[in-house]
Amino acid sequence: MRVTTGRTSSAHQQRAPRRKRVVLADRRGSRDVPRTIIDLENQSSMGEAMIRNLVRAQLRSSLWLAAISAAFLGALPVLLRYVPVLSEIRLFGIPLPWFLLGVLPFPFILLIGYIGTRKAEQHEREFMDMVDR
Repeated sequence: MRVTTGRTSSAHQQRAPRRKRVVLADRRGSRDVPRTIIDLENQSSMGEAMIRNLVRAQLRSSLWLAAISAAFLGALPVLLRYVPVLSEIRLFGIPLPWFLLGVLPFPFILLIGYIGTRKAEQHEREFMDMVDR
């Protein structure tokens, strides 16, 4: 059984903020909407083609970075397997394979992530520049 006191809590007294419509491009000071934004909002064939090109460009970049990562990270164990003299080298008293397999991949993965983010942002900027024309 629930008992109410007749008073409303402060959370119920505050009104929810008004909803704001978010559009693809912020067009400050412009009254006319470019045709490309209308195409994108209405999901016309032109808008679909533009979005498809953006997705393809980002997919192509990510696949290239994945291939580079796989080749580099896959080559490290193969290199150590077929060049056994590398196992005898020590850096600061630690065997080289420990550095190559335990330390080197982490900065490399961070670099690949950074490059991937930059490429995705570049593709999105190019897309927005194309939409704004």
